[in-house]
Amino acid sequence: MQSPFQPAFEQTLLMGQKIARGIAYWQSFREDDITIGATPKEAVYQEDRITLYRFQVGAEHSSGIPLLIVYALINRPLMVDLQEDRSLVANLLNLGLDVYLIDWGYPTRTDRWLTLDDYINGYINNCIDFVCKTHGLSSINLLGICQGGTFSLCYSALYPEKVKNLVVMVTPVNFHMNNSLLNQLGGCTLGAEALDVDLLVKAQGNIPGDYLNAEFVMLKPWQLGVQKYLNLFDIMDDEEKLLNFFRMEKWIFDSPDQAGEAYRQFLKDFYQGNKLIKGEVMLGGKRVDLSNITAPILNLYAEKDHLVPPASSLALEQGKRKKNVAMRC
Repeated sequence: MQSPFQPAFEQTLLMGQKIARGIAYWQSFREDDITIGATPKEAVYQEDRITLYRFQVGAEHSSGIPLLIVYALINRPLMVDLQEDRSLVANLLNLGLDVYLIDWGYPTRTDRWLTLDDYINGYINNCIDFVCKTHGLSSINLLGICQGGTFSLCYSALYPEKVKNLVVMVTPVNFHMNNSLLNQLGGCTLGAEALDVDLLVKAQGNIPGDYLNAEFVMLKPWQLGVQKYLNLFDIMDDEEKLLNFFRMEKWIFDSPDQAGEAYRQFLKDFYQGNKLIKGEVMLGGKRVDLSNITAPILNLYAEKDHLVPPASSLALEQGKRKKNVAMRC
C-alpha cells in the first residue's frame, strides 16, 4: 500500500530538481546572454549625449519614407528592440521600413539646465533635419512612444511641414486624470502640494533614475515589488523564460537620470498645469497648438495601462479638433 506521504515526497523531489536546474541556469548566464538590442544598427549622428541610430537589414534599405522613433527620456529606448523574437524594430524592418531611433543617452551634471525646448526644438529637430537631408526629403514619418509621443505631438504642432505621418503609442495628452495614481503623484489635483518639483530640482539638480524607478514600483508595490519575484519560481527551470525575465529586469532598472530643468518643466506644465490639452505649452517662444498638426495620426493606447490611462490618450481627438486621428487599442 502506498504511503500517504508518497505524493508529498514526490512533489518535494520534483521541486528540488526544478530548483537545481534553475540554479544551474543562473550560474551559466553571462552578461552577453542578456544583452538588449538584438538588431544591428549604426550611429549616424551625434550631438551632446544623444545618438541617432539607423537600423541595418540584410538587404538595402527601403526607398520609402523613413521612420524615426522617439522614445521617452525615462528608461532606455531599446525596449523597442528587446530581443530577436520581441522586437518592434525587427517587425518594422520586415515590413520594408527604414528605421531610425533617438537614444537620449545618460545626462550628467552638465545637462542640468537642458529644457524641453532643447529636446524638442533642438535634438529632435536636428535629428529630423539629418534624416531628411540624408534621404533628400522635406518630411518623414514619426513614431513617438509614451513621453516621446508627447514630444512628437509638440514637434508635429510646431513643424507640421516636416512630419508626413505620425504614430503615437501609449501617449499622455490630458494629464489631469484623477483616477491615475501617477498623475496624482505628479500633482494633477494638488499641484505643488502633491509634489514640490522646484524644491526637488533645487535639492537634486538632475533627478536620479533610481528615484523614478522607486516611484513607478510604488504604484503597484505588490505586483512589481514582490509578486513578480515570487512568480519567478514557476519559470526558473525554463532557460528561455528566465532570459526574458532578466532582459526585462535589466531594461527596467537601467534608468538614466533626468535633466533637472526639463523634468521641472514637464511636471509643472504638463502634469500640474495640463497645458498641452489647453494649448498653453510654450516652446522656443511659440505656442504648441495640437490643431496645427496636419499629418494623419494613428493613436495606439492600452486599455489596462496604469501609467497612461486610455482616457489620457483618447483626449488627443479633443485637442486635435480635426478628424484625421485614428484610435486603436
